[in-house]
Amino acid sequence: MAAQAARLQSGGCGSIFAVMSDLYHNRILELAASIPHLGNLEGAEGSSLKVSRVCGSTVKVDVRLDAAGDHVAAIAVDPVACALGQAATAILAEYGVGASVDEVIAARDALKHMLKDNGPPPEGRFWELRHLEAVADYPPRHTSTLLAFEAAVAAIEQARVARGLAPVVAG
Repeated sequence: MAAQAARLQSGGCGSIFAVMSDLYHNRILELAASIPHLGNLEGAEGSSLKVSRVCGSTVKVDVRLDAAGDHVAAIAVDPVACALGQAATAILAEYGVGASVDEVIAARDALKHMLKDNGPPPEGRFWELRHLEAVADYPPRHTSTLLAFEAAVAAIEQARVARGLAPVVAG
């Protein structure tokens, strides 16, 4: 927040452009423009729609799990969100297939920690979430940035419960 306040106190249009370039840099825009696995997943075992009450962004995630129920076998996403929400959705959709349930939950938790507590960026399969690190300085953008991973965890939970498997920790 201190970095944001300092930029805004400098005044002028340049400060607004600095804020915009921090959040909406080239990689964020590239991700938002190329979201894989768009639409609905035929034969989805779990589906979740998450909504930001702050800005109205929505992200729907459908999943199908592998035979054991501990990895994502297929995913589809349907974001109606800002570029930040779309970028996070693109990262989920790109790297989600083949991810373990634990990896998706860990990525959601690491993203939340990065945004809300200035924690380190997520590593491993979902490493590109690091491109969203600047969002930490803009609390009103946190919810829309987290929507895809919140929806994914809820969809996984629904799929596991439907199979009679132990619920995951969806904190």
